Amino acid sequence: MKLHHSILLVMGCLFYNVASAEQPGSAKNTTLFTKYNCLVCHNPTGKRKAGPSFKMVADRYAGNAQAVDMLVKKVRSGGSGSWGPMPMPAIPAEASDAEIKLLVTAVLATQ
Repeated sequence: MKLHHSILLVMGCLFYNVASAEQPGSAKNTTLFTKYNCLVCHNPTGKRKAGPSFKMVADRYAGNAQAVDMLVKKVRSGGSGSWGPMPMPAIPAEASDAEIKLLVTAVLATQ
């Protein structure tokens, strides 16, 4: 019986952590997307602008265990060739690694 309760407690904690993660449209993420001009080139869903929509990025990297680390580096340094000829500029140097990781995690959670 105690084992059963322990398993339920662990499962509940895991579900809570997943469910409480910042979602792409949360106020905090929207502020960061605006602060760093992400929405100038990217739509949350739907058609691409200069860059892919967040949903397109989430779909491409679904199931990729290295996606967060790889995309944090890409956002930090910028780059080209992943989504066509338009290069993505590097995020401003003032952006913290924690902010970039939050943005990337939110993009990858887009449905």
